[in-house]
Amino acid sequence: MFVTSKYLGATNYCGGTSKQGNVAQMIATANVSETVERREYLRRIVAVTSMLGRQGLPFRGHDESEDSPNRGNFLACMELLKEFDPFLQKHNPPSNAQYISPTSQNDMIDCCAQEVTSVIVSEMTKSKARDEKAEQLAVCVRYVSEGAVKERFLALAEIKSFDAQSIANEIQQQIQNYGLAELKCVAQTYDGAAVMSGSTGGVQAHFRRLHPEAIYVHCYAHQLNLVLCNTCKAVPEAVELFSLLECVYSFFSTSLVNHHKFMETQAKLGLTKTELVQLSNTRWACQLRSVSAVLETLPAILECLSAIGSPIAVGLRAKLYKFSAVYALLMFQSILSVTEGLHKFLQKVTLDLAEAFICKQAVCDTLKGKHSDAFATELYEKTKALCNTHSIPEPGAKTRHKQRKMEDFVLEATVGSSTELNNSDTLKRELLFPCVDQMVGELDQRFCSVDAGLLKGIQACSPKSENFLSEPHLNELAKHYRLDLKKEEVLVARNFLTRKTEAGCPPKNMLSVYNLLDSDMFPSLKATIQVALMVPVSSCSCERSFSALRRLHSWLRQTMGQKRLHSLAVMSIEKDTVLEPEQGEPSWNKPFWWGVIYTFVVKVLRLNQVLYAFYIFSSVSHKQQILSKK
Repeated sequence: MFVTSKYLGATNYCGGTSKQGNVAQMIATANVSETVERREYLRRIVAVTSMLGRQGLPFRGHDESEDSPNRGNFLACMELLKEFDPFLQKHNPPSNAQYISPTSQNDMIDCCAQEVTSVIVSEMTKSKARDEKAEQLAVCVRYVSEGAVKERFLALAEIKSFDAQSIANEIQQQIQNYGLAELKCVAQTYDGAAVMSGSTGGVQAHFRRLHPEAIYVHCYAHQLNLVLCNTCKAVPEAVELFSLLECVYSFFSTSLVNHHKFMETQAKLGLTKTELVQLSNTRWACQLRSVSAVLETLPAILECLSAIGSPIAVGLRAKLYKFSAVYALLMFQSILSVTEGLHKFLQKVTLDLAEAFICKQAVCDTLKGKHSDAFATELYEKTKALCNTHSIPEPGAKTRHKQRKMEDFVLEATVGSSTELNNSDTLKRELLFPCVDQMVGELDQRFCSVDAGLLKGIQACSPKSENFLSEPHLNELAKHYRLDLKKEEVLVARNFLTRKTEAGCPPKNMLSVYNLLDSDMFPSLKATIQVALMVPVSSCSCERSFSALRRLHSWLRQTMGQKRLHSLAVMSIEKDTVLEPEQGEPSWNKPFWWGVIYTFVVKVLRLNQVLYAFYIFSSVSHKQQILSKK
């Protein structure tokens, strides 16, 4: 063994001895108490770093000098910890080994992010397959590990160009960076943007050239939102209603005077204080919340508009004070309530494609039931009762209007042909039935991005499907992913699951079937079901990651670099992987903290690998465990 002078310098620092010798002799003569102190000190730095990262809080202050009143959250937490921690009160590290500088903070953040990512990569490597999802620069992965379906945030990448080829190349680069290139990619999921979903020049087309098995799934949650948006735009009366709701929201939200008067009117009428909801094409299910808010506060809106008396207020009240407007509000509240549960259901991480398709069909069947005279009559009577409560005249009733000059009033209708909604049949024919038919047609048309044969194969893995364990359909799915499905395994699995059902333990969903099947007895069938489980339903994990980024990359933190932003995003989004330290002497059953400390020492001090472990860990067994992991 050759020992250089640089190596000896590192040895002198760690062991506190000037004697030359082999590594074993240096370790034997090292100061154990100093090792324990270094370990305990770094444990506290890791704890503060992990806490701030999990909560998405900023680390630094504008001025971190000794006399600054606000030195930032990291230094403030260290000072607070020192007030109650006897160890920190006694510990006096040298000025060059305090590890609280901005550079050391960045290194520790990066080490925590690396440890989180290593856990995700380790789980994915054991599962042997994955699916890819990208939304702009966020890359998330879906896999099956330890009998559970998981979706994890993998990386936040910065790309120079936003064309499809550049985005696909960046996704592939992230896969290679984390050592996942050898795993089979099952599927890819994006929203409906043309650059992502294009069948010939989109990201999904470029990505499939690299991974031919990776089928494209148009995010079901985005598709459902498009169904509602298109329904609201396709029927003229619906367009007019939601335009009116947006005007009412703007009237009461842009003026503090009008908003205060609106709140006071609700209190005076004994209503629960409710805020109006702004409409948006990207906020899922906001249409229902907007309609419900207007219906709940309708008495306060009408009275408040009458009291204000401005030209805009008079015009808005005239449009709301109509039987047809109330009818449309109640109608949309009813049909949008049918899809509300599906909105939430499609955002579940554990949801599989077969179950999502079944729930979508159930929603379609429910909506078709509303295309009936019975429901139209029920809706008309409900509207009539509500209008009588607020003295809104029924269509066809004759009312006297005093002739008045039209100055200072807004125009209620424009020139052009339009159907007058003045009776039950007209409301049913021109408003209710067109909206229901449009919504059902959109649901049938949009939720079909996956090949029909593959969809049948995925459904054959679900016990809720009519073709459960159908051999032809399973073979088509297995053939696409180059799996050698054994016919005998399918036959035995049918009998096995039948006996489980008779014993009172029937499989409830696809995941329970996967967990019931033994990997030694049903290797090919279980691999086929695993593939079906990993086909994603939505890209909601990417959407959630960008919600976290809005908290992390605020206007007060605009100077943050891409690497630091990525590391903080990993810690904040995957906070369940950043484990809490134990009280007293930590347990080796939770290696996350020691992995972070080890990586930090390797990254910062750049010592010889054998001495890294000794620098932090005094016990020989501890050192052996860490070295075996690294």
